[in-house]
Amino acid sequence: MSAATSVLIIMTIGTYALKSAGPLVLGDRSMPVRIQPIVDLLPAAQLAAMAVVSTVGDGEQITIDARLVGLVVAGLALWRRAPVVLVIVLASAATSLTRLVA
Repeated sequence: MSAATSVLIIMTIGTYALKSAGPLVLGDRSMPVRIQPIVDLLPAAQLAAMAVVSTVGDGEQITIDARLVGLVVAGLALWRRAPVVLVIVLASAATSLTRLVA
């Protein structure tokens, strides 16, 4: 099993553990109003962090290459509320064109 697969499995288990900890700790009580928006954003933040790390991370160093261009294009397309299929096509095209030019 590769290191990336191990990290993905550990992060998945951690995510489910954190999501299940809330109902276990709170029981029948509801989450405090000030904390609920933060808890709702945690999965998105974790996914974004994993995308950035897998895009620019190369072992113990940061690598800036065509993958970063694709990630930025995908982020902009999602921000503009493009359909997911179009986001994938645009990101792939941007990455391919960057590799072709560079």
